[in-house]
Amino acid sequence: MSSFFLPAAKTKRKGGKSQSYEKPSKRKRPPPQKKHEVPDEELDDESDLSSSEDDHLDVATLESDEETPQDKRVRLAKQYIAKLEQREQNRNEEADHDAIAHRLQEDVLEQSGRLQRKLADQYVRPELDTVRFLRGHDLSVTCVAVSPDDRFVFSGSKDSSIYKFDVESGRKVGHIAHDRHGVADNPKGHRAHILALAVSCSGKYLVSAGRDCVIMVWDADNCKLIKTLKGHKKAVSGLAFRKSTHQLFSASFDRSVKVWNLDEMAYVETLFGHQDEIMAVDSLMRDRAFTAGGSDRTVRLWKIPEESQLLFNGHKSSIDCCKMINEQYAVAGSQDGAVSLWNFLKKKPVFVAQGAHNSDEAQCASSEQPWISAVSALQNSDLVVSGSVDSCIKFWKCSEHFVRMEEIFSVPMTGIVNSLAFSPSGNFLVAGVGQEHRLGRWWTVKKAKNRVAIIPLYKKTPE
Repeated sequence: MSSFFLPAAKTKRKGGKSQSYEKPSKRKRPPPQKKHEVPDEELDDESDLSSSEDDHLDVATLESDEETPQDKRVRLAKQYIAKLEQREQNRNEEADHDAIAHRLQEDVLEQSGRLQRKLADQYVRPELDTVRFLRGHDLSVTCVAVSPDDRFVFSGSKDSSIYKFDVESGRKVGHIAHDRHGVADNPKGHRAHILALAVSCSGKYLVSAGRDCVIMVWDADNCKLIKTLKGHKKAVSGLAFRKSTHQLFSASFDRSVKVWNLDEMAYVETLFGHQDEIMAVDSLMRDRAFTAGGSDRTVRLWKIPEESQLLFNGHKSSIDCCKMINEQYAVAGSQDGAVSLWNFLKKKPVFVAQGAHNSDEAQCASSEQPWISAVSALQNSDLVVSGSVDSCIKFWKCSEHFVRMEEIFSVPMTGIVNSLAFSPSGNFLVAGVGQEHRLGRWWTVKKAKNRVAIIPLYKKTPE
């Protein structure tokens, strides 16, 4: 066997010192080699220079492909401004920088809840012969909704049916009938009173709900059923879409508010806090919901991301309706006959119009204070309306900084006003009118007709 594989021989030690190893000699370092000098003609070679430049360009392009958060914000801002310019051009207007800057400023104020367009003084009282009435329901109209493009009006009723009307012609262009003989697990329509309607800002979905405890999602174009959402244990009394999204809030007599995602057609979460049946819900751009708690005499603002709620009280009786004016102010109506104005930074209402519908001209169905059965607001403006069992719709102006409200004019109706909705453009107001209150049969106005009223809103002519 070769000596390469043999173990090393043991060395003998004497006096603890090893005698088998000698001090290794220092190796001589080789002389340094001269650096290779590149001739001048090699430096002038274009191929070498171009290859080196390509390497630097490749690195630069890789670095530019990595978009920073700041670059992303700039890119999104430029896209948003381009959309605004295109929108202004479609309106045959000059898309100058001042107009775009004004629009951007309005968007910022709207998101912060500080936008207040002063429009109430521009409107005049409409003549009664200009009010149009749309018929089709057999029982009282309980809820109405307007499409985002102002073209269609949807109405729900105690007869468990839904009608779709064309605003310009007044004709019925869609009908969802009462489901009399459907299968329990697969209904084709509602089987009890419809109490709430809502249309998404995209105009894609129409959502309805009522005393049958289910939420039905319809295609707003052809009125075909898409999905039935179940989860509430009692009647669903209110529906509201979060602005510019398909996030849906539903309020119920089971004292809960549920959050749904219609992009996925799925349930998200449930909000608890009210001590009695919830009568209404509303929402705007932020991820928040505003609810009226009925007999617990409170209204609440639900902050979804923070998982918290703000509680407000100030009425003496049940609060049956509510509506957000912007992200900071809202209006509500109660069975004590008062219309209240709320600031979300204060626990008490900033203004209360006691006996808001007390008048000699009113045809009240009750001998007591006329209940406030419906309220609505033209978003981000100073115009608010209220409806009552006294067969009257009153228009209110909010003062600057929303300190108080004052009545500007009223429009008489025949019947109980159960629902109110402004068109997004502010060109007309839709009212659902019937012989009975939407939640019960305490009174019956026999001479009233169950129908939808379209009230045109005219502005003063400039002098």
